[in-house]
Amino acid sequence: MILLILALPAFGLVYLYQNSGNINWNLPQMSGFFVWFLAGFTSMILAAHYVLFHQKIKLSFSQDELLEKVKTYCAATERRFLILFLVSILATVGLLLSKNPIFTVIFAVTLVFFSLGKPSPDRMARLMRLKKEDRELIREASRPDQSEI
Repeated sequence: MILLILALPAFGLVYLYQNSGNINWNLPQMSGFFVWFLAGFTSMILAAHYVLFHQKIKLSFSQDELLEKVKTYCAATERRFLILFLVSILATVGLLLSKNPIFTVIFAVTLVFFSLGKPSPDRMARLMRLKKEDRELIREASRPDQSEI
C-alpha cells in the first residue's frame, strides 16, 4: 500500500497540471508513435502482471504445507504490487509528456488492480484453493488477539 501512497500524489499532480491550462513547464512533447508505444507497452505490462500473478499462485497448488503456500502467495503479491507501481509511474510519465487521456484510463485500471489485489484471508483462501481447515487457520491468524485489548 505504500507504493500506492507514492504513486497517487505523483499522478494527481500531473493530472492537475494537465487540466489547469495556465501552467507551462515547457516539457518536450512525445510524438504520436511514442505515445501509442508507451500506452501499448504499459497496457501489456498491466495484462502480463495478471497472468504472472496467477501462474505463481498455481505453484502453490502442488505444495502440501500451508506455510509454503502462504510464502508463495506473499512473493506473488509482492511482485504484483511492484509491477503495478511501475505501471502507475509509466502512466504518470506518459500523461505528463503527452497529455493523452489514455494514460488516465491506464492509471485508473491500475488503481482497480491495486484495490482488488489487496491481500485478505478470503482472497488468499480462494486463490490458493485451501482446504477448510487451512481456511480457518488463515482467518484465525488474521484476527487480532482479543486478550490484548
